[in-house]
Amino acid sequence: MSEPDEPPEALRPLLFSIAYRMLGTVSDAEDVVQETYLRHQRALAEGTRIESTRAYLSAVATRLSIDHLRSARVRRESYVGQWLPEPLLTDDSEDPAGHAEQADSLSMAFLLVLERLNPVERAVFLLHDVFGYGYDEVASIVGKSEANSRQLATRARRHLEESRRRFDATREEQRQLAERFFAAVSDGDLDALVGTLAADVVVYGDGGGKAPQWMVPIAGVDKVSRLFASIGSQMREVGVTIRPREINGQPGALVLDPEGRITNVFVLDVADGAVQTIRSVINPDKLHHLGPVADVRALMRKLRSRAE
Repeated sequence: MSEPDEPPEALRPLLFSIAYRMLGTVSDAEDVVQETYLRHQRALAEGTRIESTRAYLSAVATRLSIDHLRSARVRRESYVGQWLPEPLLTDDSEDPAGHAEQADSLSMAFLLVLERLNPVERAVFLLHDVFGYGYDEVASIVGKSEANSRQLATRARRHLEESRRRFDATREEQRQLAERFFAAVSDGDLDALVGTLAADVVVYGDGGGKAPQWMVPIAGVDKVSRLFASIGSQMREVGVTIRPREINGQPGALVLDPEGRITNVFVLDVADGAVQTIRSVINPDKLHHLGPVADVRALMRKLRSRAE
């Protein structure tokens, strides 16, 4: 680990990285980071001796994330439709090499697999396997013995390995396939869409009851290709465009209305030369951190009026 005299503000990216992977939400992760700094300032004002700023801040952020996650899991049980993590733009990072190195632990697929773990298991796994903390440090942060922390990490890895999907395509191969897919969507080209999709491709949508979205997964190359050919046609009708971006270390795109406001975000899982999974986040509550958000229902009304 780094020396203990690091400036607190220099650790903000690390704290956000821990909190975001724990919670899967940008807004909540930012709240955790802010509260972490407030507690640090309060501790200093009270004369608390802090030997390592990094260790102290990491511990506070992790414990706050654990507490927040416990209450968030209850809320997610009543979430309308499929819950997906809040999308995070990663192609404008100041440290692309760092993002590339940790892209797998940022992917939506990985964050959803983490949902299988309880909050403490998730913290132990992330701190040790992703962020490189020693088991002695992890044990101190989560309030467990070092031996127990090792057991929790082993159990977490076992759960993750059972459900974790490997993506064998290079970043460039993923980018090229994504470009073909989004071009086919924009053109409404059914044959081209079929050529980019895996036979068992699945689409998930997250509207959270706040915007129109698919309530259940849609599976199979025939259904999915026809769905996106239709979506492309509707987009052209109302002037909506697709802007490819890297989302959570994966190929994806921002979908923008004629005024440049975000309607939704697409994220793709690519493996074996095909798009395996498509995730669409259209819940406006999960998009505000990316920029101005469009009124999707108004676009839908405009589309219906043109059809009449």
